[in-house]
Amino acid sequence: MKKTLLGFLLTASMGWSTAGFAQSDYPTLSQLNQRLQRVSSDASATLTSLTKTAGGKDIWALKIGTGNLDYKPAIAVVGGVEGYDVLSVELATQFAEKLIADHSEALENTTFYIFPNMSPDAYEQYHASLKYERRGNAISVDHDRDGSPGDNGYTDLNGDGFITLMRVEDPMGAYTISKEDERVLVKADRSKGEAGQYSLYPESRDDDKDGKFAEDLKEGIAFNKSLTYKFPVFEPLAGDIPVSQLESRALLDYLFEQWNIFAFVTFSPANNLSSPLKYNAGNARKRVVTSILEQDQAINAMVSDIYNETISAKAYEQTNQGTDGDFFQWAYFHFARLSFSTPGYWTPDFKGKTDSQANFLAWADSLGQEDVFIPWTEVSHPDFPGKKVEVGGIKPFAMSNPPYEQVAEIANEHTEFILKLAAIQPSLEVQNLKIESIGNGLTRISLDLFNNSPLPTHSEMGERSRWLRKIRVDLDASEDRLISGEKIQLIDVIPAYGKESLSWIIKGKGDVKLKAGASHAGIINATFKL
Repeated sequence: MKKTLLGFLLTASMGWSTAGFAQSDYPTLSQLNQRLQRVSSDASATLTSLTKTAGGKDIWALKIGTGNLDYKPAIAVVGGVEGYDVLSVELATQFAEKLIADHSEALENTTFYIFPNMSPDAYEQYHASLKYERRGNAISVDHDRDGSPGDNGYTDLNGDGFITLMRVEDPMGAYTISKEDERVLVKADRSKGEAGQYSLYPESRDDDKDGKFAEDLKEGIAFNKSLTYKFPVFEPLAGDIPVSQLESRALLDYLFEQWNIFAFVTFSPANNLSSPLKYNAGNARKRVVTSILEQDQAINAMVSDIYNETISAKAYEQTNQGTDGDFFQWAYFHFARLSFSTPGYWTPDFKGKTDSQANFLAWADSLGQEDVFIPWTEVSHPDFPGKKVEVGGIKPFAMSNPPYEQVAEIANEHTEFILKLAAIQPSLEVQNLKIESIGNGLTRISLDLFNNSPLPTHSEMGERSRWLRKIRVDLDASEDRLISGEKIQLIDVIPAYGKESLSWIIKGKGDVKLKAGASHAGIINATFKL
């Protein structure tokens, strides 16, 4: 019912066909491209292809706003940083659609940059005949550095079209059957005297005969593992150097020209929204900072409260608050903007299960979702002669991507959250203005430049890195008229609901103009009549 209603609203407001929404599964790249083209048909939206991936797929950037877009505070919304996270692409895309269709008023004060899918090569695997949770793009990479690129990937041993797991009976193995769900394997707790029963591997063969399984995948570099912050050197899927790929370089080149972005919302496995990051004084004092700074942590906690008030689903066992080389951390530590990330969806905590897979299966069972688990089935495996090998497990994509019919409601809530974030953006105002004659043809102008927002004009990281542009105050008065005060002043930061007091003494009559601000905090203009 909700999906039908959404389609009706979009049709009524934009004249679109409901064909794009009347579907039961996540869209193909072709369908996504068509929807983005529809969004860009609105006068307030511009769609640009930043580059094409090695697989020939467009990396799209949507810029949505009205008026002088580059001098309004902006939020960047990013999806598809992980190729298997198809929900993230849909959330970013639906945000753009809802923004145009239902929330044009938000464009008066805020510019939005939307990057729906940073991993289109990997995204395609969701709709491929062989389904697995792919991260890498389409370039050829020798992940295990044996001289033969992609020579030991996944193998569909049971021919069902899904890559899951294979368990091998092994008294020396590290895994045992979960007490919470016999379908699930967990690590044996040796400290409690538990013995292992199985070794566990990705569904594959040892094609290169090196004793390892699926260590040289037939895929390239993962966008969300190849950024500059804590780049994971020599790890598979990261590449030899950071930002080595067409898509990562194109995005960063584009972002470095967008001075007005004050915050990022990334849909990714990382999460500092349902649970904010923690401040660590020691790590914050390091030359290479590895902790969120103290003032920014307070902002993160405040925005987290807004998120939890807005989003009905509550996170289950959320521990991923960033991984090496990811985009979410780059946006904060290296780009110095406020950076927020959420998976957008979690399996709820169900019946007190302590294991995430057992929790997911119990939840799926309660909903009658029978198509999320492949029963363990014995197969003949050439690399394990004389041993029992079984293939099975939770289907790829099932745990991180909800059934498509649930997405509209999830997208509605996250659109509401992003708009709430936009509503508290830095906002400069002139307050306590006084224009007073002090004799001899002289006039004193005094005012407070006030930030009417619970957010400061600069993140603490931005202030510390000196990357964000300072607040610039220009008084348009000739030098022979300016008796006291600075014609140009730079302000490092104006705190939340804080002010900077300014004054000048001007000689003579006539209008004096003021321009103050920075593109990420907004720019205001005023005229004073003397």
